[in-house]
Amino acid sequence: MAAIRIERHGNIAEVILARAEKHNAVSVDTLTELIAAGRELSRDKNLRAVIIHGEGPSFCSGLNIPSFMAKPQNMARHFLRPLWRNTNNFQEVAWVWRRLAVPVIAVLHGRCYGAGMQIALAADFRLATPDCELSIMEAKWGLVPDMSGTVSLRDLVPIDIAKRLSMTAECFSAEQGKVWGLVTETHEQPLLAARELAASIATRSPDSVASTKFLFQRAWPASENHAFWLERWYQLRLLFGKNQRVAVKTVQTGKTQPYLPRRIKS
Repeated sequence: MAAIRIERHGNIAEVILARAEKHNAVSVDTLTELIAAGRELSRDKNLRAVIIHGEGPSFCSGLNIPSFMAKPQNMARHFLRPLWRNTNNFQEVAWVWRRLAVPVIAVLHGRCYGAGMQIALAADFRLATPDCELSIMEAKWGLVPDMSGTVSLRDLVPIDIAKRLSMTAECFSAEQGKVWGLVTETHEQPLLAARELAASIATRSPDSVASTKFLFQRAWPASENHAFWLERWYQLRLLFGKNQRVAVKTVQTGKTQPYLPRRIKS
């Protein structure tokens, strides 16, 4: 039985964690299937958004550490970094969503612990039920957040909050997470809200959306000079492009024009 599945709704894809009976804990299969899903979706130039959510009582209860410990060779194989990438597989299962040229929305409910939390942090938006319980739980196992969480956290919270949550492994509500900046919004029906957000973003130029995602990811931690250079670079790539002309025509005529497939990759 597959650990995940992909459902397509027009130009929006939903990646669904499908081991409800295990609270969608990340197993070896989940790890490899999520990475493969991210790569598959990255090749679709007509894709406009991705929504990640989980079946059953929880989004994701974290890494199934006992299953990895039972076969140390699996832990070692996924911990080693391929020469062509800057991430190992534990990091890539989250970071693959940062690489996508479309917005990624994580929909959280029930438990969002450890590995699930780091996957959610790599998304562009996190929509959660108010009673969703979150935790950077690695300290419970005597570990550190090593699934790209250190980079995602620095984009969202002050260093003292990141240290506190990573050192204590404390659980906190989505409402508290929203105060800290870890949760974008809370909704009684976050999946419905995610679909509405994805549909709204899909009305804009796919090249503009992709450029905005990559611009902010790269400019946010950069120096002023480098951030200004990045602004000029991405704007130059968009100006007078086919999809920019479509956007201008839509504004001028007041009639929605169909966009061409996305050409911006990174």
